[in-house]
Amino acid sequence: MDWLNELLIAAVVLGGLVVYLASMAGRLDRLHHRIETTHAALDAQLLRRGAAVQDLASSGFLDPASSLLLSAAAQETLVVDPADDSRRFLVESELTRTLGAVLDTREDVEELCAEAGPDVEVADLLLGELAVACRRVELARRFHNDVVRSCVQVRRKRVVRWFRLAGYTPLPTTADFDDTPPAGLADR
Repeated sequence: MDWLNELLIAAVVLGGLVVYLASMAGRLDRLHHRIETTHAALDAQLLRRGAAVQDLASSGFLDPASSLLLSAAAQETLVVDPADDSRRFLVESELTRTLGAVLDTREDVEELCAEAGPDVEVADLLLGELAVACRRVELARRFHNDVVRSCVQVRRKRVVRWFRLAGYTPLPTTADFDDTPPAGLADR
């Protein structure tokens, strides 16, 4: 009868371990799915920001040099390979720097609206869309990086490494690029 009790205890412990490992593997799977979802959302917001910059650059409200700089930077972000994260993030940082140079202060934005003349509402609309797109990029990158950090934290646990619960999935990386909205669009 003692061997039956020992066998029952071993079965309960083994069953508990299997349930724990299965729940940890499920958690990792959900985290990896969230990473894919947030990365897709970040991609969408980056495309939206690039399109908003392109619209502003082609509107005719900017001086020719600023328009050319913004148009070139936006075009580069729209044609870069989305699978090449390092190149894409470099190009996105360059777009952020160009936006910051063109719309550096509130006076720059007010001057742009003043030069729009009767189309001031259109200029204001374009600047508003750009401001929203910049804030959404900032939020999407933050959400993505939070999920990546959570996943990496779970994957560093010994039980996950010992039992290879992550399988052969590569370790996710954060999206590191400059996404600071231009100071001139802060009030929009």
